[in-house]
Amino acid sequence: MEKLAKLAIDAHGGIDRWNRFTTFSAHLIQGGVFWGVKGKDGVLADVTVTVDLRNDKVSHWPFGSPDRRSRFEPQRVALESSNGEVVEELLQPRSSFKGHTFETPWSDLQLAYFVGCAMWTYMNTPFFLARPDVESKEIEPWQEGGEAWRRLKVRFPTDIATHSTEQTLYFDQQGLLKRHDYHVEISGDIGAAHYVSDIKKFSGIVFPTKHRIFGLQPDNHPSPEPLVVSSDVDEIVLF
Repeated sequence: MEKLAKLAIDAHGGIDRWNRFTTFSAHLIQGGVFWGVKGKDGVLADVTVTVDLRNDKVSHWPFGSPDRRSRFEPQRVALESSNGEVVEELLQPRSSFKGHTFETPWSDLQLAYFVGCAMWTYMNTPFFLARPDVESKEIEPWQEGGEAWRRLKVRFPTDIATHSTEQTLYFDQQGLLKRHDYHVEISGDIGAAHYVSDIKKFSGIVFPTKHRIFGLQPDNHPSPEPLVVSSDVDEIVLF
């Protein structure tokens, strides 16, 4: 494992402690302009998310109404009723985004796919760096806010559904995550600079509880506005 990857994993609680858990659950309050652009403003403004930490599976509830929840996997996404009956489903969901731009509106199932990809990635950061199928390499540091952040270029395998094959993680000198860059392939390949803060410890694992996402400019700096996505996380439980 890359030395920086190990430093980051240790700073966030360590791989041995992480491996004790299989499931993450939390309450999210979300905002930003992105949801309205996709025609889904308010659908996921106040939700509970459940993330499978071993397999690429995620569920959001409520999904638009109290009697619906989502079921995300890379090759299938579905909306279910409160008793588990499938209301809608979409197989091979990533192919449905072909030709999309940032302004293209989404169906509920496409929204469920996107937030499934996003939450699995975010809540497994940086521990996915320990996976043998995830490649990482330290690149030149980045100066921001009077600090020097170390950076890892990460490459994901094709069977993990995430924003983009290549992503960049930024860590402070202690190994704590500060920023996460990627391109949203399913939304016109737009760049994102994802900042995290307000770190807290739950069951010995460190998580940021504030997420703020801005556009990524060609010079690698974030666009000052608009705020694309905001997410505040609480009630985190690992089991």
